[in-house]
Amino acid sequence: MMYPWGDERRYNSYSGYFRRIFGSRVQKLSVNVGFTCPNRDGTVGLGGCTFCRNDAFTPSYCSSTKSVQQQLQEGIEFHRNRYRSAERYIAYFQSFSNTYASLDVLKQLYASVFDNPEVIGVIVGTRPDCMDEEKLDFFAELSRHHYVSIEYGIESCYDTTLKAINRGHDYACAAHAVKMTAERGLHVGAHFILGLPGETSIMLFDQIERINALPLTTLKFHQLQIFRDTPMAELYAKSPDQFHFWTCEEYIDFVIDLVERLRPDVVLERFASETPPRFQAGPTWGMIRNEQLWNRFERRLLERDTYQGKFFDQI
Repeated sequence: MMYPWGDERRYNSYSGYFRRIFGSRVQKLSVNVGFTCPNRDGTVGLGGCTFCRNDAFTPSYCSSTKSVQQQLQEGIEFHRNRYRSAERYIAYFQSFSNTYASLDVLKQLYASVFDNPEVIGVIVGTRPDCMDEEKLDFFAELSRHHYVSIEYGIESCYDTTLKAINRGHDYACAAHAVKMTAERGLHVGAHFILGLPGETSIMLFDQIERINALPLTTLKFHQLQIFRDTPMAELYAKSPDQFHFWTCEEYIDFVIDLVERLRPDVVLERFASETPPRFQAGPTWGMIRNEQLWNRFERRLLERDTYQGKFFDQI
């Protein structure tokens, strides 16, 4: 069966999305340029989000002590050995808030990426409250000649949750940033955490309706993970009954329940994350790798004879 996104996979895959755009495999290269966040430096708060530990998901070759070009070249060498089919690369500015600087600084930074001819685009991870019209106009201009995607950490559509995790902005701020970005023709992504304290399954099903209403290109879901030396780890140690953790099998089935209701044109970039055990302070799924998670996900879609957007028109 051919699905609306143009292939036989039962979900709108990230690899398929890039193949439709570029005609071949494209590999992301994580870059760390040492930015911080406004809820770390006191602008809107201190201490950061209660769940956040950036080094838990930053590749080993990424260090803000290295130049952007050094990180890109080391990333290319790493991925050439691991993924020999990659032909072109996209720089992924992942750590912290990568628009939290002056426009002049951002222009110099993002223009420098393309000094490497193998890099054809950028993905800019940031917060909704670190974006404005002038910055978006710059990224729109950059996108005339390069692939540009802005990826917003939203985490939840519920303001009570955002306040509890010390996010420092509300959902209206996130929705506004996404809409401003899409209006300029930029690719726009969003990241949500599933399993935050206080959020029920019913709330997460209702959240899908809000996600469907956003003009998103790509979407990431991650299961909640408790990282050592974070405020959330302290909360978990004191009040574990506030948390709900799925087994891997339960989580995959739950995500599929959500994906059945997800708009078909939204690209499902991730549905779970993997983190080295040394960072973990809560229940884990062991040493299962991202590729294995995707294999289980696709197998379960087949077993259930279901697909992304199956019930989209019914919600």
